[in-house]
Amino acid sequence: MTQEHLENERRFRPPGGNLVLYADLHIHSYLSRATSAHMNLHELSKNALRKGLTLLGTGDFTHPIWIKEIKGLLSPFGDSGLYSFGGVLWMLQTEVSTVYKDDSKTRKVHHIIYAPDFETVDQINDVLSEYGKLDVDGRPIFNNIASPRLVGMLKAISPDIHIIPAHAWTSWWSIFGAFSGFDSVKECYQDQVGHIFALETGLSSDPPMNWRLSELDDYALVSNSDAHSPWIWRLGREFNAFKLDTPSYREIFDAIRESDGSRFLFTGEVSPEYGKYHLTGHRKCGIRLSPSEASRRQNVCPRCGRKLTVGVLQRVEELADRPEGYSPQGAIPYRTILPLYEIISHMLGVKALYSKRVLEILDGLISRFGTELRALLEVERKRLEEVCGRAIAGAILAVREGRVTYEAGYDGLYGAPVFPVEEIEGVRRSATLDELM
Repeated sequence: MTQEHLENERRFRPPGGNLVLYADLHIHSYLSRATSAHMNLHELSKNALRKGLTLLGTGDFTHPIWIKEIKGLLSPFGDSGLYSFGGVLWMLQTEVSTVYKDDSKTRKVHHIIYAPDFETVDQINDVLSEYGKLDVDGRPIFNNIASPRLVGMLKAISPDIHIIPAHAWTSWWSIFGAFSGFDSVKECYQDQVGHIFALETGLSSDPPMNWRLSELDDYALVSNSDAHSPWIWRLGREFNAFKLDTPSYREIFDAIRESDGSRFLFTGEVSPEYGKYHLTGHRKCGIRLSPSEASRRQNVCPRCGRKLTVGVLQRVEELADRPEGYSPQGAIPYRTILPLYEIISHMLGVKALYSKRVLEILDGLISRFGTELRALLEVERKRLEEVCGRAIAGAILAVREGRVTYEAGYDGLYGAPVFPVEEIEGVRRSATLDELM
């Protein structure tokens, strides 16, 4: 047994079990379109440790270059169905896009796929390669596979392959998307719907929005970053928290499938207003509308007369059969977060994405408290103030306690936080998150 393996055993299998594990199970590699050239296992593991993440999805296992790279670096973590590298656990994961005609409408749905071992991945890739080139994009697009057929093909390979609809409400490319989605999970997956047991909420929706649909009571809600760059203000900006006797592929998905609150503790969520498609609007004209106002205007921009990008909140309103504020019994709880870099940037009025001043404060918090997530979720205000001052500490607590409002995101623009002035001294308002992106 190697020294690294012994260290991993101590870290991920502590005496008495009950490991609390923070997992971001949907990311990409540098081989996906519009991703950072730094999306490699070395950078990802380094930043995952600083973030406080225990488990990452590998992303992009369908791409022949990426699968070769991760096969050469990842080591099996016993017989758990997980792998280890760089002090982090890894789960084999990819995302694929299906584009097809259904009921005379073009459907565009993204699916996250998970596999328990490389042998299964090889079989998945052999099957999918018959329907398109896998070396063009880390997130391949298939124009000849409907969602039910995709699930049926994968489950025929192995019952241990799991499929979760990605970012379920995003305006394009999602199961409920306003422009290409369906009105129910069953409508999308048809005779294969029994294999679907979870949905990914995406940045522009949160659990309370999903709880408004009684149909979704049958599905667990998971949250991931869908990161396209490895920096800790992207990686783990949404995540899942588990408490496990022993970390394993099977136990994680059992906890999700069963919505077992003793094992699936909570999800970490940015406020949905932060997401780029929360409200309906038209970016070019600077138009951002509530669902009722957009519907009254028949989703047409009042300035230019073009169609608006229908936001997630409006789409939820269209399908909801419950009032706002409804909470189903036994639902997995959630905790509100926002990346530290963005909190600090806003408080300092810094517009640059790579500000030395902001990074110094961020690094100071991580150095003092071990990880970003610990600073965001656990450390009391007085100790935070010792590192970053009263204003930034107050902002972190305001996010943690859900006391931050937002200028909501729309049509591809991130939302901007509005911190409670009466509780935070020294707030500068010269920068918004829109300008930081």
